[in-house]
Amino acid sequence: MPLNPESPLAKLMAELPRQGQVLWIGLRPSREAPMVAVEQVQAHGGGGLEGDRYKGSNGKRGITLIQAEHLPVIAALAARPDLQQAWLRRNVVVSGIPLVALKGRRFRIGNVVLEGTEDCDPCSRMEDALGPGGYNAMRGHGGLCARIIEGGDFRIGDPVEAL
Repeated sequence: MPLNPESPLAKLMAELPRQGQVLWIGLRPSREAPMVAVEQVQAHGGGGLEGDRYKGSNGKRGITLIQAEHLPVIAALAARPDLQQAWLRRNVVVSGIPLVALKGRRFRIGNVVLEGTEDCDPCSRMEDALGPGGYNAMRGHGGLCARIIEGGDFRIGDPVEAL
């Protein structure tokens, strides 16, 4: 059941003290292919990112994001101090804004408007990427899936802001 927008809890959940920033962008050309890091990307409304395997999908998982602040936690839980963001197979690493607060909300990266749709839970491939326990190391830290509402482009360094 949705919260009354006037409730104290709804007001707390809507308050974000600052915008975030894009730190890294990666594309998954195909299911098994390694991530390809890019400086800039084109996002397609209702679809995905140019060059990513989810480009033609229904849009609910058009883009995946993970919070940079969670990377050290995942590295510690997986006993992988050498953790590389590409291993986690998320499209965008952001810093400075809690992604959980963007679930069910619209937000902007560069000139692209997105809507947080669901948690980006880890898959069994995390065992291969991070070693035994990799799946559990990512639980609760997997990030956010988002739908692309208005296409455009964004690049490393662009702000991430709630609308």
